Amino acid sequence: MNIAIIGASGFIGSALTKEALSRGHQVKALVSRPERLELTEGLTAHKVEVLDTASLTLALAGVDLVLSAFSGHKDADVAAYYVQGFQSILQASINAKVPRLLLVGGAASLEYAPGQILLNSPDFPAAYLGSAQGAYQALQLLKAQSQQNWSYLSPAAEIFPGEKTGKFRLGLDQLITDEQGKSRISTADYAVAMLNEAEQNLHANRRFCVAY
Repeated sequence: MNIAIIGASGFIGSALTKEALSRGHQVKALVSRPERLELTEGLTAHKVEVLDTASLTLALAGVDLVLSAFSGHKDADVAAYYVQGFQSILQASINAKVPRLLLVGGAASLEYAPGQILLNSPDFPAAYLGSAQGAYQALQLLKAQSQQNWSYLSPAAEIFPGEKTGKFRLGLDQLITDEQGKSRISTADYAVAMLNEAEQNLHANRRFCVAY
């Protein structure tokens, strides 16, 4: 496939890029700083400003799939910037008639108990509140529209740089924990789960999650 990855040089985006290339896909990396990417076979890098919907539409023309690992962390108001950026990404993918949009989501919208999501838990870390709120709003925006086919992959509560094992569990709206009660996934295994979805389309128009 010809895959556009927004935020391809970031924390999760770099793992997605590596996994996509390892499977033989053509990757169009859409980033704010192309110089951060080491170009290899199958990879092209393009400078984009996510909020420029018209330019982003042009950059997405002709791809089979958009995989967004966009982060709003560079702005003081992370939640507002993230939502604004995501709205631009969604509209650009629609304008460019890209068949599918896959979004790197957040864990905060997962249920830790029936009807109770992590975002609203009393001990939710304040440092992650902005990005969590933005990702939660993006999920609601995806659910509310019908113009774009989408999938939204929530990671475990803890996502960290780590090796690829290919051994993990998938779920839907409930937080997955291990025998010790921990919810963890490496960036490499998160990327495996996301590229599996890109190739198999098993969770069309819904959110799913991954953890050990």
